[in-house]
Amino acid sequence: QVQLVESGGGYVQAGGSLILSCAASGRAFSNDVIGWFRQAPGKEREFVAALSRNGGRTYYADSVQGRFTISRDNAKNTVYLQMNSLKPEDTAVYYCAAAARRFISSSDADFDSWGQGTQVTVSS
Repeated sequence: QVQLVESGGGYVQAGGSLILSCAASGRAFSNDVIGWFRQAPGKEREFVAALSRNGGRTYYADSVQGRFTISRDNAKNTVYLQMNSLKPEDTAVYYCAAAARRFISSSDADFDSWGQGTQVTVSS
């Protein structure tokens, strides 16, 4: 497994922006597909975004398409989630996840390493 630590969460007003970071250690991070997921109170965890091993391919949930951007810096073993035009419905705990797989995935069952999560709260 790879160890993941998220940071950058916080409180922001609707329309604002936040950047989440996820620092990785352990196995060769550059071989992993990376994903961001979130879980709001009383709801199931849901897919947000995923990124291929070399960063060349991305996939987003419809709810964040055009507002969020996932990226990675393999030299720094870090993944980012730039979140713009935030809405109250984006309020959740955000989790970074890694999958030792070749192809990008939006299913949390495909990810074997998870961070502890970081809280994002968007006020209206």
